[in-house]
Amino acid sequence: MPLRVVVDADNGVAPWRQVYDQIVRAITTGALAHGARLPPIRQLARDLGLASGTIARVYRELEAGGQVATGRAKGTVVTGPAEQPNRAELLREAAAEFAARAHELDAGPAEAVDAVRTALAAISSERGS
Repeated sequence: MPLRVVVDADNGVAPWRQVYDQIVRAITTGALAHGARLPPIRQLARDLGLASGTIARVYRELEAGGQVATGRAKGTVVTGPAEQPNRAELLREAAAEFAARAHELDAGPAEAVDAVRTALAAISSERGS
């Protein structure tokens, strides 16, 4: 599965952190498998409209955290995690993030649940499932 990263300039989180968090999430959930190659720094920077230094920082942080390793011949490859992700814990974390965002928007439980259902339906129809 190719790496899908989206940077939202309006969400208040630094672009490097958005990229870092999304790559870590992809590794943690198994969307980026052990041994998968990340795009070259310049390519990812160009694709996202960011400076190469921004993506270089992301890769340095990932390497420092043991999620990737960089070699001249192989590029940057995923090295962790080797274990299966805790799906329930990841879902709880995602729900907590969403709940905090919904609360900031003054959305009630019914409105928030409807938003999740709509988003899941859109994703399912995109993927044809």
